[in-house]
Amino acid sequence: MRITDLLRFARERGEPIFSFEFFPPKTDDGVRGLFETVEALRPLGPAYVSVTYGAGGSTRAKTIELVKRLKRDAEVEAMAHVTCVGASRDEIAAVLDEVAEAGIQNVLALRGDPPRGQGGFVPHPDGFTHASELVAFIRSQPERWRFCVGAAAYPEGHPETRDLAQDLRHLKLKVDAGSDFLVTQLFFENAHYFRFVERARAGGVEVPVVPGIMPFTNVEQVERFTAMCGAAIPPPLRAAMEVRRADPESARELGVAYATLQCADLLRRGAPGIHFYTLNRSPSTRAIVAALRACEPWRG
Repeated sequence: MRITDLLRFARERGEPIFSFEFFPPKTDDGVRGLFETVEALRPLGPAYVSVTYGAGGSTRAKTIELVKRLKRDAEVEAMAHVTCVGASRDEIAAVLDEVAEAGIQNVLALRGDPPRGQGGFVPHPDGFTHASELVAFIRSQPERWRFCVGAAAYPEGHPETRDLAQDLRHLKLKVDAGSDFLVTQLFFENAHYFRFVERARAGGVEVPVVPGIMPFTNVEQVERFTAMCGAAIPPPLRAAMEVRRADPESARELGVAYATLQCADLLRRGAPGIHFYTLNRSPSTRAIVAALRACEPWRG
């Protein structure tokens, strides 16, 4: 089912959607663990799951295979990430054909991160420089590809530019090219999300904006991710994290508690759902979604 339809049906019922993002494991044991995680999350009724590309498109084949298996074997709606990195137009077209033939109806169109060690993004000579170009390419052949297309949004600005006005112009290009919905980069302060949605609406962006949330499990992990994506850690949260730096279990509990409060506030104030960056682990996400379903803050 198309994600826009899932969002519409949920809105008609007065409920949010929950979705989970995974990355391709490097080993067979990791793949088995991923499917165990998906199975553990199934009772929570995920609207869909997605699988990322590695930096530089390094896991392209594994990503597509996992998305196909999730759709076929796990029987959950799946969204494939497709990036511009290191791929020509023909190679991207082949990926899109393979995904379409497997019955996948949803893709997340991204520029993608450069390979590790490469200073900045370098487009393929016969590829694309921006995600908006990839979206336009997908839309250029509507009889061949009938995907529901998502795109990324950056409430605190893209990590390569902190110019919020310029970032909004780039976002508008992606939406005008044919993006159906947006998923945000992770953030830890909800004001960033709501200010971003306000700016987007004022700028003519009307598609749904789903907030992306990462329940952190240890301090070093969250510091590493925020350094890469440019998300700010609010001072009270940073102080709470610091006293738990040497206590992984306490840090995980803080991550669950903070994300639960964050999600409850987002849903209470009208966010259409939550996209969880699971890091291929289920306990934290399971606890958060179970708590949200128990208290239903969106009805408050």
